[in-house]
Amino acid sequence: MSPMLPLSLLALLHLYIGWRIVPLLPGAAGWTFAALLLASALLIPAAFLGRRARRRATADRWSWAGMLALGVFGILLVLTLARDALLLLAWPLGTAVPPLAAPSALGVPLLAAAATLWGLANARRTARVKRVDVPIAGLPAPLHGFSIAQLSDIHVGPTVKRPYLQAIVDRVNALEPDAVAITGDLVDGRVQDLHQDVAPLAQLRARHGSFFVTGNHEYYSGAAEWTAHLRTLGIRVLMNEHVLLAHDGARLVMAGVTDPMAHHVEPADRSDPQRALAGAPTDATGATPRVLLAHQPRSAEGAAAAGFDLQLSGHTHGGQIWPFNFFVPLQQPYTAGLHRLRQLWVYTSRGTGYWGPPLRLGAPSEITLVRLVPA
Repeated sequence: MSPMLPLSLLALLHLYIGWRIVPLLPGAAGWTFAALLLASALLIPAAFLGRRARRRATADRWSWAGMLALGVFGILLVLTLARDALLLLAWPLGTAVPPLAAPSALGVPLLAAAATLWGLANARRTARVKRVDVPIAGLPAPLHGFSIAQLSDIHVGPTVKRPYLQAIVDRVNALEPDAVAITGDLVDGRVQDLHQDVAPLAQLRARHGSFFVTGNHEYYSGAAEWTAHLRTLGIRVLMNEHVLLAHDGARLVMAGVTDPMAHHVEPADRSDPQRALAGAPTDATGATPRVLLAHQPRSAEGAAAAGFDLQLSGHTHGGQIWPFNFFVPLQQPYTAGLHRLRQLWVYTSRGTGYWGPPLRLGAPSEITLVRLVPA
Protein backbone atom coordinates (compact mmCIF):
# COMPACT_ATOMS: atom_id res chain seq x y z
CA MET A 1 0.00 0.00 0.00
CA SER A 2 1.35 3.42 -0.95
CA PRO A 3 2.26 5.62 2.04
CA MET A 4 0.48 8.45 0.25
CA LEU A 5 -2.90 6.70 0.52
CA PRO A 6 -3.35 7.34 4.25
CA LEU A 7 -2.20 10.95 3.75
CA SER A 8 -4.65 11.36 0.88
CA LEU A 9 -7.46 9.90 2.97
CA LEU A 10 -6.51 12.14 5.87
CA ALA A 11 -6.64 15.20 3.60
CA LEU A 12 -10.02 14.16 2.16
CA LEU A 13 -11.53 13.68 5.60
CA HIS A 14 -10.31 17.10 6.70
CA LEU A 15 -11.82 18.57 3.54
CA TYR A 16 -15.11 16.80 4.31
CA ILE A 17 -15.26 18.36 7.78
CA GLY A 18 -14.40 21.77 6.36
CA TRP A 19 -16.98 21.46 3.56
CA ARG A 20 -19.77 20.55 5.97
CA ILE A 21 -18.94 23.03 8.77
CA VAL A 22 -16.89 26.05 7.65
CA PRO A 23 -19.46 27.77 5.34
CA LEU A 24 -22.05 27.77 8.12
CA LEU A 25 -19.88 29.35 10.81
CA PRO A 26 -20.31 33.10 11.38
CA GLY A 27 -17.65 35.59 10.31
CA ALA A 28 -14.12 35.03 11.55
CA ALA A 29 -15.15 31.76 13.23
CA GLY A 30 -15.25 30.08 9.83
CA TRP A 31 -11.76 31.24 8.87
CA THR A 32 -10.39 30.32 12.28
CA PHE A 33 -11.87 26.83 12.09
CA ALA A 34 -10.52 26.38 8.55
CA ALA A 35 -7.04 27.39 9.74
CA LEU A 36 -7.26 24.88 12.59
CA LEU A 37 -8.26 22.13 10.17
CA LEU A 38 -5.28 22.98 7.96
CA ALA A 39 -2.96 22.88 10.98
CA SER A 40 -4.40 19.52 11.99
CA ALA A 41 -3.87 18.04 8.52
CA LEU A 42 -0.21 19.10 8.67
CA LEU A 43 0.51 18.26 12.31
CA ILE A 44 -0.75 14.67 12.25
CA PRO A 45 1.80 13.35 9.70
CA ALA A 46 4.44 15.70 11.18
CA ALA A 47 4.08 13.87 14.51
CA PHE A 48 5.31 10.64 12.94
CA LEU A 49 7.98 12.29 10.79
CA GLY A 50 9.12 14.41 13.73
CA ARG A 51 10.10 11.29 15.69
CA ARG A 52 13.18 11.10 13.46
CA ALA A 53 14.51 14.33 14.96
CA ARG A 54 17.93 13.90 16.56
CA ARG A 55 16.95 15.70 19.75
CA ARG A 56 14.42 13.77 21.82
CA ALA A 57 12.88 16.96 23.18
CA THR A 58 12.15 18.13 19.63
CA ALA A 59 10.69 14.75 18.66
CA ASP A 60 8.50 14.73 21.77
CA ARG A 61 7.13 18.21 21.02
CA TRP A 62 6.15 17.10 17.52
CA SER A 63 4.50 14.01 18.98
CA TRP A 64 2.55 16.03 21.53
CA ALA A 65 1.23 18.44 18.89
CA GLY A 66 0.46 15.79 16.29
CA MET A 67 -1.13 13.26 18.63
CA LEU A 68 -3.35 15.93 20.18
CA ALA A 69 -4.33 17.03 16.66
CA LEU A 70 -5.13 13.41 15.79
CA GLY A 71 -7.43 13.14 18.78
CA VAL A 72 -9.22 16.39 18.00
CA PHE A 73 -9.59 15.37 14.36
CA GLY A 74 -11.15 12.04 15.41
CA ILE A 75 -13.67 13.81 17.63
CA LEU A 76 -14.52 16.34 14.89
CA LEU A 77 -15.01 13.58 12.34
CA VAL A 78 -17.37 11.62 14.60
CA LEU A 79 -19.38 14.76 15.44
CA THR A 80 -19.58 15.83 11.79
CA LEU A 81 -20.79 12.39 10.72
CA ALA A 82 -23.32 12.35 13.56
CA ARG A 83 -24.56 15.82 12.57
CA ASP A 84 -25.04 14.77 8.96
CA ALA A 85 -26.87 11.63 10.05
CA LEU A 86 -29.23 13.69 12.21
CA LEU A 87 -29.89 16.15 9.38
CA LEU A 88 -30.59 13.24 7.06
CA LEU A 89 -33.08 11.80 9.54
CA ALA A 90 -34.74 15.19 10.04
CA TRP A 91 -35.40 15.71 6.33
CA PRO A 92 -38.02 12.97 5.69
CA LEU A 93 -39.66 13.69 9.05
CA GLY A 94 -40.59 17.10 7.76
CA THR A 95 -38.26 18.98 10.08
CA ALA A 96 -36.89 22.11 8.45
CA VAL A 97 -33.25 21.33 7.76
CA PRO A 98 -31.90 24.85 6.96
CA PRO A 99 -32.77 26.26 10.42
CA LEU A 100 -30.97 23.30 12.00
CA ALA A 101 -27.90 23.51 9.78
CA ALA A 102 -26.17 26.60 11.19
CA PRO A 103 -26.60 25.96 14.94
CA SER A 104 -25.67 22.29 14.52
CA ALA A 105 -22.55 23.32 12.55
CA LEU A 106 -21.52 25.67 15.35
CA GLY A 107 -22.15 22.89 17.83
CA VAL A 108 -19.54 20.62 16.22
CA PRO A 109 -16.41 22.68 17.10
CA LEU A 110 -17.87 23.72 20.46
CA LEU A 111 -18.59 20.12 21.47
CA ALA A 112 -15.21 19.03 20.11
CA ALA A 113 -13.44 21.66 22.24
CA ALA A 114 -15.30 20.55 25.37
CA ALA A 115 -14.67 16.86 24.66
CA THR A 116 -10.97 17.54 24.05
CA LEU A 117 -10.52 19.36 27.36
CA TRP A 118 -12.41 16.65 29.24
CA GLY A 119 -10.52 13.86 27.48
CA LEU A 120 -7.15 15.52 28.08
CA ALA A 121 -7.87 15.89 31.79
CA ASN A 122 -8.94 12.24 32.01
CA ALA A 123 -5.83 10.99 30.22
CA ARG A 124 -3.29 13.08 32.10
CA ARG A 125 -4.57 12.51 35.63
CA THR A 126 -3.16 9.66 37.69
CA ALA A 127 -5.29 6.57 37.19
CA ARG A 128 -7.77 5.83 39.95
CA VAL A 129 -7.85 2.52 41.78
CA LYS A 130 -10.49 0.04 40.66
CA ARG A 131 -11.09 -2.82 43.10
CA VAL A 132 -12.16 -6.18 41.69
CA ASP A 133 -12.93 -9.34 43.69
CA VAL A 134 -12.49 -12.63 41.85
CA PRO A 135 -14.17 -15.71 43.39
CA ILE A 136 -12.02 -18.85 43.29
CA ALA A 137 -13.54 -22.22 44.20
CA GLY A 138 -11.59 -24.07 46.88
CA LEU A 139 -9.35 -21.08 47.61
CA PRO A 140 -7.12 -21.89 50.63
CA ALA A 141 -7.79 -19.72 53.65
CA PRO A 142 -4.32 -18.06 53.67
CA LEU A 143 -5.05 -16.75 50.16
CA HIS A 144 -8.39 -15.15 51.04
CA GLY A 145 -7.86 -11.51 50.06
CA PHE A 146 -4.57 -12.12 48.22
CA SER A 147 -4.13 -8.91 46.22
CA ILE A 148 -2.55 -8.17 42.86
CA ALA A 149 -2.11 -4.58 41.68
CA GLN A 150 -2.39 -4.66 37.90
CA LEU A 151 -0.82 -2.01 35.67
CA SER A 152 -1.28 -2.17 31.93
CA ASP A 153 -0.75 -0.12 28.79
CA ILE A 154 1.08 2.80 30.38
CA HIS A 155 2.93 3.55 27.12
CA VAL A 156 5.87 5.48 28.53
CA GLY A 157 7.12 7.41 25.51
CA PRO A 158 6.79 10.79 23.78
CA THR A 159 3.96 12.11 25.99
CA VAL A 160 4.16 9.85 29.07
CA LYS A 161 7.26 10.64 31.10
CA ARG A 162 8.83 9.97 34.48
CA PRO A 163 6.54 12.18 36.63
CA TYR A 164 3.46 10.45 35.18
CA LEU A 165 4.90 7.02 36.02
CA GLN A 166 6.14 8.14 39.44
CA ALA A 167 2.60 9.11 40.46
CA ILE A 168 1.36 5.65 39.41
CA VAL A 169 4.10 3.89 41.39
CA ASP A 170 3.32 5.97 44.49
CA ARG A 171 -0.37 5.10 44.26
CA VAL A 172 0.37 1.37 43.84
CA ASN A 173 2.74 1.33 46.82
CA ALA A 174 0.07 2.94 48.99
CA LEU A 175 -2.15 -0.10 48.28
CA GLU A 176 0.44 -2.48 49.81
CA PRO A 177 -0.42 -5.32 47.39
CA ASP A 178 0.84 -8.87 47.70
CA ALA A 179 2.08 -8.73 44.09
CA VAL A 180 2.27 -6.27 41.18
CA ALA A 181 1.44 -7.40 37.64
CA ILE A 182 2.43 -5.30 34.61
CA THR A 183 0.54 -6.74 31.64
CA GLY A 184 2.41 -5.28 28.69
CA ASP A 185 2.64 -2.17 26.52
CA LEU A 186 4.71 -0.47 29.17
CA VAL A 187 6.78 1.51 26.66
CA ASP A 188 6.78 3.18 23.26
CA GLY A 189 10.43 3.71 22.48
CA ARG A 190 13.93 2.35 22.97
CA VAL A 191 15.70 1.70 26.26
CA GLN A 192 18.38 4.28 25.39
CA ASP A 193 15.72 7.00 25.17
CA LEU A 194 13.40 6.00 28.01
CA HIS A 195 15.51 4.33 30.70
CA GLN A 196 15.31 7.43 32.93
CA ASP A 197 11.56 7.65 32.49
CA VAL A 198 10.91 4.06 33.60
CA ALA A 199 13.30 4.30 36.58
CA PRO A 200 10.44 4.72 39.13
CA LEU A 201 9.48 1.08 38.52
CA ALA A 202 12.42 0.10 40.73
CA GLN A 203 10.49 1.64 43.64
CA LEU A 204 7.50 -0.72 43.35
CA ARG A 205 6.93 -2.53 46.62
CA ALA A 206 4.93 -5.75 47.06
CA ARG A 207 5.33 -8.75 49.33
CA HIS A 208 6.02 -11.14 46.44
CA GLY A 209 7.51 -8.63 44.02
CA SER A 210 6.59 -7.30 40.58
CA PHE A 211 5.99 -9.32 37.41
CA PHE A 212 5.94 -8.30 33.76
CA VAL A 213 4.81 -9.77 30.44
CA THR A 214 5.45 -8.33 27.01
CA GLY A 215 2.82 -6.55 24.95
CA ASN A 216 2.87 -5.89 21.22
CA HIS A 217 4.48 -2.47 21.73
CA GLU A 218 7.52 -3.98 23.44
CA TYR A 219 8.18 -5.80 20.18
CA TYR A 220 8.04 -2.50 18.29
CA SER A 221 10.59 -1.06 20.74
CA GLY A 222 13.16 -3.82 21.20
CA ALA A 223 11.67 -6.49 23.47
CA ALA A 224 14.96 -8.22 24.32
CA GLU A 225 16.54 -4.95 25.45
CA TRP A 226 13.49 -4.03 27.50
CA THR A 227 13.15 -7.36 29.28
CA ALA A 228 16.85 -7.24 30.17
CA HIS A 229 16.50 -3.68 31.47
CA LEU A 230 13.40 -4.41 33.53
CA ARG A 231 15.23 -7.23 35.27
CA THR A 232 17.82 -4.69 36.44
CA LEU A 233 14.95 -2.75 38.06
CA GLY A 234 13.98 -5.80 40.13
CA ILE A 235 11.02 -6.85 38.00
CA ARG A 236 10.53 -10.54 37.22
CA VAL A 237 9.86 -11.03 33.49
CA LEU A 238 7.67 -14.05 32.69
CA MET A 239 8.27 -15.37 29.17
CA ASN A 240 5.97 -18.41 28.85
CA GLU A 241 6.95 -19.47 32.37
CA HIS A 242 5.72 -19.35 35.94
CA VAL A 243 6.88 -18.90 39.51
CA LEU A 244 5.40 -20.56 42.60
CA LEU A 245 4.60 -18.09 45.36
CA ALA A 246 4.52 -19.35 48.95
CA HIS A 247 2.05 -17.34 51.00
CA ASP A 248 1.48 -18.17 54.70
CA GLY A 249 1.57 -21.90 54.04
CA ALA A 250 -0.44 -21.78 50.80
CA ARG A 251 0.83 -21.64 47.23
CA LEU A 252 -0.11 -19.63 44.14
CA VAL A 253 1.09 -20.00 40.56
CA MET A 254 1.98 -16.70 38.90
CA ALA A 255 2.53 -17.31 35.18
CA GLY A 256 3.01 -15.14 32.13
CA VAL A 257 2.96 -15.48 28.37
CA THR A 258 4.46 -13.36 25.64
CA ASP A 259 2.22 -11.29 23.38
CA PRO A 260 0.29 -13.30 20.75
CA MET A 261 2.09 -11.47 17.91
CA ALA A 262 5.56 -11.92 19.43
CA HIS A 263 6.57 -14.75 17.09
CA HIS A 264 6.24 -12.45 14.08
CA VAL A 265 9.21 -10.51 15.46
CA GLU A 266 10.98 -13.15 17.57
CA PRO A 267 10.05 -16.70 16.47
CA ALA A 268 11.32 -18.15 19.77
CA ASP A 269 8.86 -15.96 21.72
CA ARG A 270 5.65 -17.60 20.44
CA SER A 271 2.97 -17.25 23.12
CA ASP A 272 2.29 -20.59 24.84
CA PRO A 273 0.02 -20.89 27.93
CA GLN A 274 0.66 -24.64 28.17
CA ARG A 275 4.39 -24.08 28.34
CA ALA A 276 3.89 -21.34 30.94
CA LEU A 277 2.26 -23.90 33.23
CA ALA A 278 4.74 -26.73 32.66
CA GLY A 279 5.85 -28.19 35.96
CA ALA A 280 3.24 -26.37 38.04
CA PRO A 281 1.52 -28.22 40.91
CA THR A 282 -1.45 -30.38 39.92
CA ASP A 283 -3.39 -30.06 43.18
CA ALA A 284 -7.15 -30.30 43.45
CA THR A 285 -9.13 -27.40 42.00
CA GLY A 286 -8.42 -24.16 43.82
CA ALA A 287 -5.77 -25.63 46.16
CA THR A 288 -3.05 -23.86 44.18
CA PRO A 289 -4.70 -21.05 42.21
CA ARG A 290 -3.23 -20.41 38.79
CA VAL A 291 -2.98 -16.81 37.61
CA LEU A 292 -1.88 -15.95 34.07
CA LEU A 293 -0.61 -12.56 32.94
CA ALA A 294 -1.38 -12.19 29.22
CA HIS A 295 -1.36 -8.86 27.41
CA GLN A 296 -4.26 -9.56 25.04
CA PRO A 297 -7.66 -10.92 26.15
CA ARG A 298 -7.67 -13.26 23.13
CA SER A 299 -5.17 -15.44 24.98
CA ALA A 300 -8.13 -16.62 27.08
CA GLU A 301 -8.97 -19.70 24.99
CA GLY A 302 -5.45 -21.04 25.42
CA ALA A 303 -5.44 -20.11 29.10
CA ALA A 304 -8.73 -21.94 29.73
CA ALA A 305 -7.47 -25.01 27.90
CA ALA A 306 -4.26 -24.99 29.96
CA GLY A 307 -6.24 -24.94 33.23
CA PHE A 308 -5.75 -21.42 34.58
CA ASP A 309 -8.19 -19.93 37.10
CA LEU A 310 -7.63 -16.24 36.32
CA GLN A 311 -6.17 -14.27 33.43
CA LEU A 312 -5.19 -10.61 33.75
CA SER A 313 -5.02 -8.71 30.46
CA GLY A 314 -5.04 -5.25 28.95
CA HIS A 315 -4.39 -4.11 25.34
CA THR A 316 -7.88 -2.77 24.57
CA HIS A 317 -7.69 0.48 26.61
CA GLY A 318 -11.44 -0.04 26.97
CA GLY A 319 -11.64 1.70 23.59
CA GLN A 320 -9.93 4.81 25.07
CA ILE A 321 -12.01 7.30 23.06
CA TRP A 322 -15.74 6.78 22.57
CA PRO A 323 -17.16 5.46 20.22
CA PHE A 324 -14.10 3.39 19.26
CA ASN A 325 -14.88 0.98 22.10
CA PHE A 326 -17.56 -0.49 19.82
CA PHE A 327 -14.85 -1.65 17.41
CA VAL A 328 -12.78 -3.55 20.01
CA PRO A 329 -14.94 -6.73 19.73
CA LEU A 330 -13.85 -7.05 16.10
CA GLN A 331 -10.42 -8.10 17.39
CA GLN A 332 -10.78 -9.04 21.06
CA PRO A 333 -13.34 -11.16 22.95
CA TYR A 334 -13.55 -8.69 25.84
CA THR A 335 -13.31 -4.89 25.93
CA ALA A 336 -13.05 -4.29 29.68
CA GLY A 337 -14.01 -5.76 33.03
CA LEU A 338 -14.45 -9.25 34.48
CA HIS A 339 -15.74 -12.10 32.32
CA ARG A 340 -16.06 -15.87 32.57
CA LEU A 341 -14.84 -18.41 30.02
CA ARG A 342 -15.68 -21.89 31.28
CA GLN A 343 -13.65 -22.28 34.50
CA LEU A 344 -11.47 -19.24 33.70
CA TRP A 345 -12.02 -15.71 34.95
CA VAL A 346 -10.67 -13.04 32.59
CA TYR A 347 -10.14 -9.47 33.74
CA THR A 348 -9.38 -6.89 31.05
CA SER A 349 -7.97 -3.58 32.26
CA ARG A 350 -8.84 -0.33 30.47
CA GLY A 351 -5.18 0.59 30.88
CA THR A 352 -3.24 2.74 33.30
CA GLY A 353 -1.98 5.25 30.72
CA TYR A 354 -2.96 5.88 27.10
CA TRP A 355 -1.65 5.48 23.58
CA GLY A 356 -1.43 8.07 20.81
CA PRO A 357 -3.80 10.98 21.40
CA PRO A 358 -3.50 12.14 25.04
CA LEU A 359 -7.26 11.75 25.45
CA ARG A 360 -9.66 9.41 27.25
CA LEU A 361 -13.41 9.65 26.71
CA GLY A 362 -15.79 7.10 28.18
CA ALA A 363 -12.95 4.76 29.17
CA PRO A 364 -11.15 6.06 32.27
CA SER A 365 -7.70 4.72 33.07
CA GLU A 366 -7.29 2.42 36.04
CA ILE A 367 -4.92 0.85 38.51
CA THR A 368 -6.68 -2.43 39.21
CA LEU A 369 -6.51 -4.02 42.65
CA VAL A 370 -7.56 -7.64 42.12
CA ARG A 371 -8.40 -9.65 45.23
CA LEU A 372 -8.88 -13.41 45.33
CA VAL A 373 -11.91 -14.36 47.42
CA PRO A 374 -13.54 -17.73 48.12
CA ALA A 375 -16.35 -18.63 45.73
